[in-house]
Amino acid sequence: MFEIRVICETPDREAVVSGLRSQFNIGRVRSSLSLTSGGERLYITADLPAANPWPAPEQAYAVAPSIVREIGWTARAAAERPLYTDLGREFWLRKAAVLDRIALADDRENAPGDAAEAATKAARRLMDLDSASGLGPSGHADGPYVPDHPESTRNPRGYVRQEYAIWHKNNQ
Repeated sequence: MFEIRVICETPDREAVVSGLRSQFNIGRVRSSLSLTSGGERLYITADLPAANPWPAPEQAYAVAPSIVREIGWTARAAAERPLYTDLGREFWLRKAAVLDRIALADDRENAPGDAAEAATKAARRLMDLDSASGLGPSGHADGPYVPDHPESTRNPRGYVRQEYAIWHKNNQ
């Protein structure tokens, strides 16, 4: 753990914090007025991010149903609730996971398409849902990263793999 001190102009504060968040796991940002520049002095506690905190796709989806079966499940679940109302966490988790698996297959076969973007959007939807539900510090079950953690924000699809592996382990 280390502390970063930055002196910046007030309008640049969010860009500075966002840039630091993209490179480090940062804690609460404390600030005070800078006596020399008239801007802000920011104090941020930070850690280096872990090399790869997420389960590998092969590990997360090792016992997952086939992609075709998961597409069928999500289509049936969506058809039962028009306009995507009240679909629940399981729907968004399984949808995000199947889209992640499709995007991974596209990457392996070097097939350009929209799968990666769709997978990221679905992952962010799951993270928003989890964040709004007020998950505890250990995530949904035993996961190390909650949806608002900088690592989760940096890699939404990694968050889906973490949560899918935990969900599947608890729902066998």
